[in-house]
Amino acid sequence: MRYSVPTYATAGGRPLSDTFCETAIFSPRSLMVALLVALAGCAAPGHPPDLTPPVRVSERTWLLVDSDIGAASTAAKESARNYARGPMEKWRNLVHERTEADFIPWFTGYWTQQWLAIKVAWFKLSAEKGTDPAVKRLAAYLQEQYHDRVLAPVAKEIDPDLVREQATKLYVQFLGKQLQGIPQRYGVPSDQFDQRIRGVPAIALSPHPAQSASLYQIAHADPITKLPAYVALIAQIRKDAGGAGVEPSDTRISPVAERASKEMEAKLATSGGASAAAAVVGGVPGMIISMGAVGFGAIEHENERPKMEAQLRENLTPVLDDMWRNMMEDPVTGVMAGVHHISEQIKGGLAKTLTQPVKFGPLPLGNPLPGEQPFKDDKQSGDGGLSDNADVSGEERRTELDELAEHILNR
Repeated sequence: MRYSVPTYATAGGRPLSDTFCETAIFSPRSLMVALLVALAGCAAPGHPPDLTPPVRVSERTWLLVDSDIGAASTAAKESARNYARGPMEKWRNLVHERTEADFIPWFTGYWTQQWLAIKVAWFKLSAEKGTDPAVKRLAAYLQEQYHDRVLAPVAKEIDPDLVREQATKLYVQFLGKQLQGIPQRYGVPSDQFDQRIRGVPAIALSPHPAQSASLYQIAHADPITKLPAYVALIAQIRKDAGGAGVEPSDTRISPVAERASKEMEAKLATSGGASAAAAVVGGVPGMIISMGAVGFGAIEHENERPKMEAQLRENLTPVLDDMWRNMMEDPVTGVMAGVHHISEQIKGGLAKTLTQPVKFGPLPLGNPLPGEQPFKDDKQSGDGGLSDNADVSGEERRTELDELAEHILNR
């Protein structure tokens, strides 16, 4: 390939000769090499690769991280409990109001007592010989009436199942926010922290993976109601609780039923005598006797009614207290059951990391400052330092590390 190249004057200012064109010869191979070099320069990265080594987190730092995770769970649990206590206090007040306004007047009413007396008589007649199921069957009937007249209407305003779900969601949200600040607090890389909490269980219902979740999963689920393990947990607790609301326990309602049964047996005997007299007289006089007995019984009942109401109120007070205590504290069916399950799983997972023996590598001795005695390797001198005994517990090793760190800081 040939090109015309102009020539110019020399350094002295005069041309060696007239302007003329000389011929420069470039081979195609040279051009190809130059092009490849240019392309290689354009393709080269603008910055050298990052060769920064990964951050090594000490075992002591992980222990502090795990401790903060446990503290965050405890704080979140307390916040959830404070939330649940608000609506459940209102629930208890509503239950008390409906008990006073509906159940007690119904139970102590004259015609209700007459009807219950007939039921008690029927229970005794239908019982097998040698058994007395009247109290038990009357207790079951009173439980049913208490649910229909008190608990079901109150649940329409404040449903304990919904309080339980809201408390669990609040716990998860608060815990997630608390976890966000832990890596930065101790200078732990986010990827290492995430890997750490992936190993901490949060929900464990069965060996099936869909019903289990780690702390990482519940902290990053948005929303938590889409996490299969969470949905399964709430469903299981609702099933164990037996639907909306709670029922008075048999042990609490039985004294009410037993007392009512004895009183009704006595009334049956009295009404039976009046019925016998009416049957002997017969006709209109017998009807008058029967009606007079009913009227006298109603008057006598109204006179005794305040005493009956006070007695029933005294018997129902421990029933209400028992229901309230179960709903707030029962770890399986109470309003804190979901929070209790997750927090206990986290607590158990962290306990495994805190109790495992910790193995520490040798620490760098460093260079002593001017006028300072060189730091001796206590492992070699036998004077303190970290023990190499593999049987030493994690707590003892943490104590050794604290003492060593204090020694270094005081130098």
